[in-house]
This record gives sequence, structure tokens and C-alpha cells, in this order.
Amino acid sequence: MEDLRLGVIGLGLRTSLALAAHRPGRGSVVAALCDSDPAVLKSRAGQFEAGYVTEDYRDLLDRPDIDAIVVNTPDDTHERIAIDCLRAGKAVYLEKPMAITVEGCDAILRTARETGTRLYVGHNMRHMGVVRLMRDIIRKGVIGEPKTVWVRHFVSYGGDYYFKDWHADRTRTTGLLLQKAAHDLDVIHWLAGGYTTRVNALGDLMLYGDLPRRAPGTPRPANWLQEYDWPPTARTDLHHVVDVEDVSVMNMRLDNGVIAAYQQCHFSPDYVRNYTVIGTEGRLENFGDGPGDTVKVWNTGPSGYRADCDIAYQVPAAEGSHGGADARIMAEFCRFVREGGATDTSPVAARMSVAAGHMATLSLRNAGLPYDVPPLDPDLAAYFADGQIPE
Repeated sequence: MEDLRLGVIGLGLRTSLALAAHRPGRGSVVAALCDSDPAVLKSRAGQFEAGYVTEDYRDLLDRPDIDAIVVNTPDDTHERIAIDCLRAGKAVYLEKPMAITVEGCDAILRTARETGTRLYVGHNMRHMGVVRLMRDIIRKGVIGEPKTVWVRHFVSYGGDYYFKDWHADRTRTTGLLLQKAAHDLDVIHWLAGGYTTRVNALGDLMLYGDLPRRAPGTPRPANWLQEYDWPPTARTDLHHVVDVEDVSVMNMRLDNGVIAAYQQCHFSPDYVRNYTVIGTEGRLENFGDGPGDTVKVWNTGPSGYRADCDIAYQVPAAEGSHGGADARIMAEFCRFVREGGATDTSPVAARMSVAAGHMATLSLRNAGLPYDVPPLDPDLAAYFADGQIPE
């Protein structure tokens, strides 16, 4: 089997995905690289030994030696780049979030259908061991039928990762209930077995709005990934535009009646997600997703809180970035490009997570007013449910 030849657009923090896909002689090889920053392009090129490098992604579109393209660029570029790639007949891996508006997502979906070109959206949490474990516990009926899902997301590095670059600018992300929460909203939908239809939310820029910012055009400090300031109020060198919320909470009603809640804070001292799913016959909960972590289940009672729980499931050990999820998701993408067929990720699911986050952002900026999530065109939904088979 010849290696699938991939082009990668964007060589920032998600280069781990490209590295996971670069398996010369084992099925896939990164054959071309693109980044608008020539210094980044030069520094990354040696990691792949790619035969072609360019600062303009359009140079990749007509190359017959590129089978598929991995898009890891900033969120506000996803719609334009993905549509151009699809129209050029290149299968696309699109890093989450799919786009920064519902309309942008739908434009990408329509283009994929019109061109018959394969589209894959990378919600890699579906390939994390802890998420798959929770899904399996629910599917086995251990807690009965899910009725409510709660997620708390503590983001200790938020001031560094999301307020020192373009993430802090709502014109480039919409907001962190879309950009950062898209993964968790997708997991909520996956575990609950439904999509959000109605949301309301509250949020504010409570801490990072008053901290020192860099002048426009000033680069982020070179050591920002190595040195983190504490307490959060000591942070400096924030992006010159900071207008996204650093605290947000949202409530959701899903199309199957499930009620869900998501909370996010970007100045917590620790980084962890906490999932709770309560069903008709029990509750599961987890903290963390690393080796030694567990998913706990309580399915007898009633009683007071019992720290020892009724069943403790060990989160499977894994190696590699994002708990091994990056390697698994790139393997699924390459298989999908070659063979088609069902995948654990879904462009429709990716659209629905963006839609929930987009409407929640509108809600929190309008005093918590409830918003309905725009439904997807049934014909588009059917096309992707049937495996993206051209008519």
C-alpha cells in the first residue's frame, strides 16, 4: 500500500496532529507544508522532510501529488480554506471548531456535498480513552438512560493560551464558548445521544480585561510556553484586543429531552475537566483523563455521598499527544480518505457543537436571553449520515 500523501496548512500548536499523521512507509506521509510565517515554516520543515513548502495554501490545491489536506489554521480562516480545498477536489481534515458561525459551518457542508469531496472534522476528544470509556459505560446501561450531563472546565493556562493571541479577539473566534468549548459540547452530545436545540448563557470578562496588553503588531513573548505567571492578575503582554469572556456558563436542552450544563473559567489554579452524567439508574463522574484516573459510578442507593462509589473503571493508559487521541484520529482520517465509510467523528456533530456555542455566545451577550439552535437542512444531514456518497 502506497502512503497517503498529505499537505498540512498551519504549523502552530496543533502540529502534533501532523506529526501523528507522518508515518512514512506505514500508510501516510506529510509531503507538503504551508504556513504564512516563513520563520515557522523553516523551523518545522526539518521535522517532516517534506518535499514541498509554501507560504500560500493555494499552491497546494492543484498539486496532483497531494491526496488530502490537513487544515490547522486559526478559526476565522477555516471556512475559506476548507471551501477552497473541497472545490479543488482535495479531501479535508478540518481542525475544530469547524467555523466561527453556524452559517460558516453550513457553507462548508454544502460545498462538500456539491463537490462530492470527503470532509472530516477533528473532534479528537471522541478518541480519548476517558471519553470512550464514559460512552461505553452509558451504552451498556450501567446508569440507565441519561437524563442530564454537567461539565465543569477549569482552565489554568487560559490567560496564556487564549488571551495572548488571536483567541482573545471575538472577530476571530466568536467567543470561547465556541472556540474552547466546542470539544466538550460535542462530547455532551455524544454521551447524551442528542443535539442541543435551545440554550441560554451568562458570562463576563472578569479578570483579563484590565491587564496590560501588547501594542498591535508586537509578537507574543518567545518564552510564553515555558513561563506562566501566577496569580493570574500578574499576567502581562496580553493580546492588543481582548473582548471574549473569561468566565461563562451555559444551559442546554437537547432534542431528546436531556438537560445539560457547561461551565468554563480561565483563571483557575488547576487544569481539569469534570464530567457528570446522571441517568435513570445511576450517576457517573470523572476527574482527569490521564493514567491512574478513573470513571466512578454510583448505581445503588439512596445514600449519602460515598467516595468509594459502586464501580470504578480505570481510564486506559495511552501514549502520545492528547492521551493518544491525535494518533487515533489521524489514522481514522487517513482510512476515511482511502475507503470512506463510518467514522466516530461527524461533520454534522461538529456543526451542531458550533451551533450550540454560537447561540450560547449570543445569549450571554444579550443578558441570558434564550436562543434556539438553527436546525440543519435535512438533505445535508442525510447526505452525511449516509457516508458522504456523491449522487
